[in-house]
Amino acid sequence: MTDWKIFQGTHASATDKLAQLLSVEAPSWRQFVDADQQSTWDAEADGHYWQQLREIAAQKTRDIRRGERFRLRLPAPPAEDSSGADTNPYDSVIEAVNAALYLRRPLMITGLPGSGKTSLAYALARELNLGPVLLWPITTRSSLKEGLYEYDAIARLQDAQLSEQLSNLGQLDDIQQAAADFKNIGQYIRLGPVGTAFIPSATPRVLLIDEIDKSDINLPNELLNLFEEGEFEIAELKRLSKAGAERQTVESDDGLQVPIYKGKLRCREFPIIIMTSNGERDFPPAFYRRCLRIRMPNPSEQALKAIVAAHLGETNVQQFNHVIRAFVSDQDSEEAASLPTDQLLNLIYLFAQQPALASQDLDKSTLKKLLFNPLNNAGDADA
Repeated sequence: MTDWKIFQGTHASATDKLAQLLSVEAPSWRQFVDADQQSTWDAEADGHYWQQLREIAAQKTRDIRRGERFRLRLPAPPAEDSSGADTNPYDSVIEAVNAALYLRRPLMITGLPGSGKTSLAYALARELNLGPVLLWPITTRSSLKEGLYEYDAIARLQDAQLSEQLSNLGQLDDIQQAAADFKNIGQYIRLGPVGTAFIPSATPRVLLIDEIDKSDINLPNELLNLFEEGEFEIAELKRLSKAGAERQTVESDDGLQVPIYKGKLRCREFPIIIMTSNGERDFPPAFYRRCLRIRMPNPSEQALKAIVAAHLGETNVQQFNHVIRAFVSDQDSEEAASLPTDQLLNLIYLFAQQPALASQDLDKSTLKKLLFNPLNNAGDADA
């Protein structure tokens, strides 16, 4: 029997997984192709678009490493370790990702800082060969308009003034070119990461909305219609379409030129949206209803060893096994439950670079006290 899971968490890219994803028909209530989109659909142009995207993705070595080193499938524990031998704490995360893929719904992932919430998006894009991840890092000032697109009205005004100056000088050829430039509003519009994710395509993009709990109180409500309808309008182009200019070309977040018809973008396949949250706030019930939710588990000792091996090599796992155990022990204490995983990597990296440091008594190590300082401790590390 074929495994229903498209995403396996193996960090290995495979084209057959993408084919499996595209073969799964969306629920009828999550299908977005309308008559207008079908009439302007160009499969050949879409294929060229994805060829360019994969060329861009191949140059993003940092993103590639991030996707390859993230671990959801853990190696089998030693034979003498029978605790949890038949269970993987990340199984629920893998199932949640696949449910979101099938249902075409955003996935909200909560968990401690450093638990791998953000890296999951890169692992998903890597494994399913879905091009570069579209990243929208949220701040308290983030607005939906910013995520959708930016319109450079100042540049257009400057070009309009240039056209007028050339007209006064009687330079007819230059006048015609300048006039054509400033009237082509599309060249002054750049899609943001969210807007780019909704470009109509037969293959979905991966959109990472990072730390959404930092957002203004209104942003989750502003996202509701977009998540439900899968479309948005660009007002500046909508006005042009009513005047007869139905097709405009704008720049995507990836720097590619893409066509927009009648001032509207409507997805063909709903994007794969991963939203991360540190659990610092609640969201409206209507927002939760449009998402699937899962919590990233705190990494076990086995998971930490896999993480260290992926980033620093198996040799360092063996050499600094006592450091990993100390980290797990510290995490078990209530006051240190918020220790981020990257601090463990930092400490082992320093020990690996300077063997003299590693010879210290770990419990008395100033570095340990510095790096194993809980995030919920507002004061300095007690040295």
